[in-house]
Amino acid sequence: MSHSNYLIIGSSHAALSALEAIRIQDTEGSITLVTQEDTLPYSPTILPYVISGQIDPEQIFLRDAEALDRHRVTFKKGARVVAVDPANHSVSMDSGETLKYEKMLLATGAEPTLPPIPGVKDASCHVLRTLGDAVRLQSIAQKAKSAIILGAGLIGMHAAENLAKAGVQIAIVEALPRVLPGYFDEQAAGLVQQVFTEHGIKILTGSTVTHVTASNGTCTVSLESGGELSGDLLLVATGVRARMDYLAGSGIDIGEGIVVDDTMRTSSRDIWAAGDVAEARSFFGGKKRVNANLPNAVEQGRIAGMDMVGDSALKPFTGGIARNAYHFFGHRAFSVGLVGRAESAGGIEVDQVFLPSSVQYQKMVFEDDRLVAVSGVNTMLDPGIMYELVRQRVDLSEVKARFAAGPLQMGRILMSKIWG
Repeated sequence: MSHSNYLIIGSSHAALSALEAIRIQDTEGSITLVTQEDTLPYSPTILPYVISGQIDPEQIFLRDAEALDRHRVTFKKGARVVAVDPANHSVSMDSGETLKYEKMLLATGAEPTLPPIPGVKDASCHVLRTLGDAVRLQSIAQKAKSAIILGAGLIGMHAAENLAKAGVQIAIVEALPRVLPGYFDEQAAGLVQQVFTEHGIKILTGSTVTHVTASNGTCTVSLESGGELSGDLLLVATGVRARMDYLAGSGIDIGEGIVVDDTMRTSSRDIWAAGDVAEARSFFGGKKRVNANLPNAVEQGRIAGMDMVGDSALKPFTGGIARNAYHFFGHRAFSVGLVGRAESAGGIEVDQVFLPSSVQYQKMVFEDDRLVAVSGVNTMLDPGIMYELVRQRVDLSEVKARFAAGPLQMGRILMSKIWG
């Protein structure tokens, strides 16, 4: 039975951010980093590029063995946690091993979910969440001529582009009225869809799948409209959920994720959670929710690590803010904040530029003279500065007209004053 001062379950962005924060203050305490995968730590965001062959699987790792050794980390890969016992400060592994800890971070991320569509489980469908998934899809893409993708979120759209670059004919089916519905409004999403269509990718939005049939290596998707689509492979990218099945019987409070406070502490003493598995306070309104994006995972991991080691410089989590950057076929898009904010709400003002022939879009939403949402396609705006203006609730009442006319330059001026 091994014992660690710090036990970190998970090995992606939140886990590594916590590890760095711990080692800044405690250079000697024992750290064990556990992952259920058989690889070094990597970022799931890079997996679509493995499918197309743009990036070799050996190039995606966030830390190599030498870096982990330098931090004096005991790295356990291929090790899956099956149970947590907070009373005894221990976790049980699928191998039968028990790990003891003084303080523990749960950064187990999310896992794909399959929709309740008849036949989908029997169709040998694929998902994209792990390096193993990406490598399998890359191998199949070398032989496949066509593919059907269920879901037009970031995972589905990234996969579609990279499968297309690998020479596969793609059809995307999305039940909601537009692509990337959680990130962009109708006009911005329309520009993205336009580019995908120009690259030969078929997209069916507002389409409900009623049944999936697999026969002789071919998957057939039946639509509520009466139509059918067939492909050599089926990729399901309809959603993910926090991976926390190992918490059954632990007594740790969970909802859509592991419930945490503003220092990432769970309801159990000496246990923290961060990243895609954590249900933390939202920046807008304060309601707790899972905010699954890379910047959020890094920030939560850093806060958890600082709190675990008692860093006096710790500042509590100010709340999760949606922040996503998306690059597709040489174009770039991003969204920050309350992109779905109803424009009819009181105190709301919208500044919008839409140039479809140039594939350009920019939208800024103000509430009570403060920026609450920004999104753009091929805009020159700096997403990092826009994020800070939202997060710091900068009062724009005296400069709003100048800001709307030149947000890039004015944003830099405002931030130089804040950071100065």
